[in-house]
Amino acid sequence: MDQISALPVFVMVVEHQGFAAAARELGVSKSAVSKRITLLEEYLGARLLNRSTRNISLTEAGELYYARAVDALEAAKEAESAVAQMQGKPKGRLKINVPMTFGRLHIAPLIPKFLKLNPEISVDMIMDDRTVDLVDGGFDLAIRGGRLKDSSLIARKIAPCHNVLAASPQYLEKHGTPTTPQDLQTHNCLHYVYFSDQHEWTLEGAEGQIRVETSGNYQVNNGDALTTAVLGGCGIGRLTTFAAGEYLRSGALTQVLPNYTLPTQTMYAVYPNRKYLPTKTRVFIDFVSEQIGSDRPYWDKGLSI
Repeated sequence: MDQISALPVFVMVVEHQGFAAAARELGVSKSAVSKRITLLEEYLGARLLNRSTRNISLTEAGELYYARAVDALEAAKEAESAVAQMQGKPKGRLKINVPMTFGRLHIAPLIPKFLKLNPEISVDMIMDDRTVDLVDGGFDLAIRGGRLKDSSLIARKIAPCHNVLAASPQYLEKHGTPTTPQDLQTHNCLHYVYFSDQHEWTLEGAEGQIRVETSGNYQVNNGDALTTAVLGGCGIGRLTTFAAGEYLRSGALTQVLPNYTLPTQTMYAVYPNRKYLPTKTRVFIDFVSEQIGSDRPYWDKGLSI
């Protein structure tokens, strides 16, 4: 048998924890996948997978083979990328991971134009506020904000990510407007759970840096949901300007404590450290940088930050 062509099938089965899921991803029948793995095991003379009615697991031989198979597939991708760069033709499936709110507001609107410019690229965009493992997830790149922790990734700056405190005019009319950071402790403060310092807000003013412990009756793991709650008059929220900018300009939201600044993060395009950056990845990063990359991105226009 052609054991080389069986590598991606085996890796897909392991990564998707089953024959049925792998078959759906590959667009073939479950029996075809099962037969391919059986033939591979017969060729190698070793069982690679322990099978049960509910799940699969790697044998000791399977763990060894899987590690080498992943390396082999990665090397093949790099070889393809090297050839594609010489030909200058971006093509293939581009799998990207983006934060939910930023992706919806600022990446998704760019996709139609990108696909028209690059008709041989297909985009698989996964929107998720959680930080995922790019290699394990099979991602070509991700858009991320904040401080990057994984030193094995290559990062390219896209734009600054500013934060502001904001509330609806109705909330401030009913509960009063804070004039000092300490006043926040008497207000209902709404929180985004993926901020590492979600309850301790840091503000910078004329008197220096001030940290305030805040509390409230609502926390959520999605930026859109947080913005919606602030718009609905539930309380004061720490919002990104890429999400709140249009509401601040229209007056639907009011910036709270405008004489104080909050820490600024950065939006990055990040991708695995590879010898050859796939052309499809490079052209997407270049495209996004051209469209929104700036020290003063379009969503910050007209804001006092």
